[in-house]
This record gives sequence, structure tokens and C-alpha cells, in this order.
Amino acid sequence: MKKFSDLDEFIAAEGSRLGPTEWLEVTQERVNMFADATEDHQWIHVDPEKAKDGPFGATIAHGLLTLSLLPHFSHQLYSVGNVAMAINYGYNKVRFITPVKVGARIRATAELTKIDQLDGGAVQSTMPITIEIEGSEKPAAVAESIVRYMR
Repeated sequence: MKKFSDLDEFIAAEGSRLGPTEWLEVTQERVNMFADATEDHQWIHVDPEKAKDGPFGATIAHGLLTLSLLPHFSHQLYSVGNVAMAINYGYNKVRFITPVKVGARIRATAELTKIDQLDGGAVQSTMPITIEIEGSEKPAAVAESIVRYMR
């Protein structure tokens, strides 16, 4: 993990690559809990027996489950010290490229592509994050994360 001591050090790192994070196994239990939380119990996610004969040969994680792991991965990629608060401002350009089969391991890398100074001393970072699947040439997902930091 890259630890930035403050926003000035973070700003100076614009253009830096971050990661990769540790691998995280996507378990059926995690997929089932996400299905319960979102009321999305589609069989491709929660029925391993039926999914064996489905288009992916196994159950897969919800795309939104993969996206919801970005805060977990971001905390492994970097931290910024001496800020009053950091707020997830949203995501641009979210794409789910390759389904994540249950049992697969995923991790993230990122690039700090843009940092903007906002009114009142706040700073906004734009960071494309790629979620990789172990052994896959194509990523699971890509998203452009936007975070605002208050001094």
C-alpha cells in the first residue's frame, strides 16, 4: 500500500500507478450474502447446480458485487494522511468485462490520473481502477473512481 502523508504528497503523485492489491477469493457465501442484500437471486449467481449447465459453467458474482469491492481494494492500494474526510464521489465509465466465477481470485490496480483543486481547499482525484481475475487475460471490471478529500 502506498501511504501519502498528506494531500500535497498525494497531489505530487499524479500519474502514479498503484497496486496490485492482495488477491481476494470470491466465495459462494459472499455471492449469496450480496444476493440477499440486493434481492437479486438470479440462478446464475446463487444456484451452483443449475449454473453448471449455464452459460458460464459455474455461478458468477454479480457485477455490482465486483464493483462494491472497490472500497476494499482502494484501502489496500493507498491512504492519504492528515485529511479531515474522504468521500466517495462516484464512478465513471464502469464496465463489467469478464464474469467472475465463484472460487476465482481477484485483485485491483489503479492509476492516479487526475487531481483537481476544488473551492474551499478540497481536492478531487480521478483514478481508473482495474479488477483483475487470476489467470485471465481480460479484467473482470474497470471503473473510474472519483474521491473528494477535505483538508
